[in-house]
Amino acid sequence: MSRPAASADVFVAIADPTRRALLDLLRSGEQPVKELAQPFAMSLPAISQHLQILCEAGLVQMRKAGRQRFYRLNPEPLKQISEWIADYEQFWQEKLDALGNYLEENSCSD
Repeated sequence: MSRPAASADVFVAIADPTRRALLDLLRSGEQPVKELAQPFAMSLPAISQHLQILCEAGLVQMRKAGRQRFYRLNPEPLKQISEWIADYEQFWQEKLDALGNYLEENSCSD
């Protein structure tokens, strides 16, 4: 049984701050790679590598128009992260509720 490449993992893809910034830029709509690269102090090939990892994870889709490549956000895989975080939110909410109850039961009355 073969495992997908690590870069295909949504969690790995969003672990890098540059890739998260690229996702943020793509929230405003489809953009060409040159426009996406402008805010970063790195080469166009480096940005392309980040975009490739985002594509492999399914977070970004690319289309070619002539010699240009346009990228757009595909937020669907982010649901996996949202669901994972929701489990921990529930865990911590239960812990905080229990702490609140404990403090109420054991507080000194003046």
